[in-house]
Amino acid sequence: MASDWFRRFGAEAPGGGVRLVCFPHAGGAASAYLGLHRELAPDFDVLAVQYPGRQDRRSEPPVDDIGRLVQALADEAERELVPATAAGPARPYAFFGHSMGAVLAYELARELGRRGVPGPCHLFLSGRFSPTPQGADTDRLDTDEKILAMIRRLGGTVGAVFDDPDLLEMVMPPLRADYRALGGYTWRPGPPLDAPLTVLVGDRDPVVPVDAAVGWCEHTTAGAQLHVLPGGHFYLDQCTAEVADIVRAALVPAPAGPVPS
Repeated sequence: MASDWFRRFGAEAPGGGVRLVCFPHAGGAASAYLGLHRELAPDFDVLAVQYPGRQDRRSEPPVDDIGRLVQALADEAERELVPATAAGPARPYAFFGHSMGAVLAYELARELGRRGVPGPCHLFLSGRFSPTPQGADTDRLDTDEKILAMIRRLGGTVGAVFDDPDLLEMVMPPLRADYRALGGYTWRPGPPLDAPLTVLVGDRDPVVPVDAAVGWCEHTTAGAQLHVLPGGHFYLDQCTAEVADIVRAALVPAPAGPVPS
C-alpha cells in the first residue's frame, strides 16, 4: 500500500468485506497487530497504522501531539480509505485502537465527522478509560524514570530491553513523544459518534479498571458493547483469537432469517 501511515501484512484481502484499521499503543508500532491480522485474514483487510519514529519510519521525528497526529491521519484517511475507485464504491472500514491508539481512533472518527467525510462503521476501543476533561495522572509522565516505571507496570515490554542501553536508546524517543502527546491531550465535549462502539478491557488491567472503560458507551448514539477479557493491559497478546471472534461478530452481518409466510 502506497502510504506513509498504513501497513498491510500481506496481499489485500479480496472481496468487499470491512477494512479494519488498527492503531497501536504508546511506544508501539504497526507490527503489534500482526497476530490479529493472522486471525482475521483473509476475511478482513487489516491495516495497521505506523506512527513516525519507529520501525520503517525510525528516521522520522516522532509526533508528540495528539491533535497533529489526528490531522495527519485524517488527511491520509481521506486519500486512502474514503475515495471510490473505478472498481466500485469505497470499502467500508472500522477502527481498532488499543490504549493510546483508542484515543487516536476516537478523535480521528470525530475529525472525519467534522470534515463531513464518511467515517468508520464501527469502533473497537481497547485498554483505555473513557475521556474526561480532567485527563488522568497516568498520562502525565514527565521523566524517563516515570515512563519506564509505567511500562513495567503495564507489562508491555520485556525487562531485557530496559537493561540494554542500545535498545533503550532506540525505544525511548517514541515513548517520550507518545507520553507527551497523551499528557497534553485534552478532551473537548462535542456531539457523540454515530457509529457503534465495542469496548474491550482486561480484567486485571492495572491502569484501566472496568468501570472506567464503561464510560465509552456514553460517546455514541449507535449503541455499545463491553467485553471484559482475562489479562492485564496487554490482554490482546493472550486473547488474540477471542478478540478476532468479537470483531467478526460485530462486523459480519447476521444471516437473514426465513421470510414469514
